Amino acid sequence: MKAIDDILIVGGGTAGWLTAAFLAQQLGTAHGGVRITLVESSDIGIIGVGEGTFPSIRGTLSAIGIPEARFLQACSATFKQGVRFNHWVRPPGAEGSDHYFHPFSLPSQRPGAPELLPYWLMGEAGPERAFAEAVTLQKAVVEARHGPKRVTDGDYLGPLNYAYHFDAGRFAGLLAEQAQVLGVQRLIATVDRVDLDEQGAIAAVHTREAGVLRAGLYVDCSGFHARLIGEALGSPFTSLNDVLFVDRALAMQVPYDRPDAPIASCTLSTAQENGWIWDIGLQERRGIGHVYSSRHTDDDAAERELRRYIGSAAEALSPRKLTLNVGYRETQWVKNCVAVGLSGGFLEPLESSGIGLIETAAYLIAQLFPFDGDTAPVARHFNRFMADRYARIVDFIKMHYGLTQRRDTAFWRDNADPASFPDSLRDKLAMWRHRPPQRLDFITDVEMYLPASWQYVLYGMEYDTLLQGARHAWRRADEARREFSTIAQLGAHAVRDMPRHRDLIDQMLNRAGLKMAA
Repeated sequence: MKAIDDILIVGGGTAGWLTAAFLAQQLGTAHGGVRITLVESSDIGIIGVGEGTFPSIRGTLSAIGIPEARFLQACSATFKQGVRFNHWVRPPGAEGSDHYFHPFSLPSQRPGAPELLPYWLMGEAGPERAFAEAVTLQKAVVEARHGPKRVTDGDYLGPLNYAYHFDAGRFAGLLAEQAQVLGVQRLIATVDRVDLDEQGAIAAVHTREAGVLRAGLYVDCSGFHARLIGEALGSPFTSLNDVLFVDRALAMQVPYDRPDAPIASCTLSTAQENGWIWDIGLQERRGIGHVYSSRHTDDDAAERELRRYIGSAAEALSPRKLTLNVGYRETQWVKNCVAVGLSGGFLEPLESSGIGLIETAAYLIAQLFPFDGDTAPVARHFNRFMADRYARIVDFIKMHYGLTQRRDTAFWRDNADPASFPDSLRDKLAMWRHRPPQRLDFITDVEMYLPASWQYVLYGMEYDTLLQGARHAWRRADEARREFSTIAQLGAHAVRDMPRHRDLIDQMLNRAGLKMAA
């Protein structure tokens, strides 16, 4: 069995270059460690419609050595403190709240203070206070369009948890620069064919411009084409169209009406008749797109909804149409090839799982790396881990749709049909009828979303957990009411203390001698 001392990554973009940079840093490529080559075609573009991330990205960017201000400037990046869901619970005009918020900060719990969720369920925070508003400061800060940190806070640090929005094309370019600093070799070439050896492993990759390329480990970052893991090795793709119905998107880049326009510091997700619209604020523009189900509507109707949402600013713009192949490969590592990114799977962008899954795969490859060449046990471990993580994300995303009270279109009625729920989600919801979600419901290492995220969405969607059977176990109502009152007061202070979102970015860039994207 031959030791593995070189890696060939096929495909660039965010998946390829993030994986290359992270592996190079972890495996010491620039210092004589595992050699890494990335081959990418010159004629494959990247759609820079505005990308959302999860807070784990901060640790990844820090690990590969990119200063926060440099990232903000190079990628037109802004801060994301969560997701505001408009009209997901009920249609516009219906009686009741028209939105809920999924913040990234955890529910407040000072040492010795009671857990607040049970007391919120019993109404101790007041009948009109949403869960996220009652237990965190973040909703108040986001509603004021302020940032999650101060300019004096260190890189990737701040009092409120956060992720980013950024331009995906610029992000791939920045990662490519950093990966090459870390020792990655870049080849511009188009893959023509892949050879397999007698055992069915990859023997070589043939390219038009760079000839034959060989390595000990191949990483497939070729996107939906899945040139290695799918076309060459035949790993089957499992569609999720019977669970997650959206399979199309129309995207536009919308300029601000003035250079100093306020920037939202959360993703806006606004439910439509047959899908939803994302609205992401970058430094110089917004990335707006309509994700929808082709089984429930057509492209023309979806475009009309998108233009109606944007208003007059959309008149001179043409949307980019995207086909979404929703699902994943349960076997993402086959012999000497591992898939990362879209080649391994895609789950719709509702909670920004895409880049988080890339981060997870890159981390696993680095930590489990088969230096001795014995890939079989590593592949089995990797495949179990990734399949479990995908399945849990599917449950989380489906919960957003399945708990809707909307019955105004077939799309929402179909989503609310329990027959479309995975068995694992049905079990969770059944348990949560009489108790709230807690950490024992989750296997920490394979979860992308913490229990708090499930709680924010579950109760944002107005799920009814009945605590009558356990009500006498919660005997600290007076303390809980004081905590709720304190959080409300601190929220007002946080709004005063945190700078406006656009001002924060400008201050951070000025401090680093940089300027905002234009």
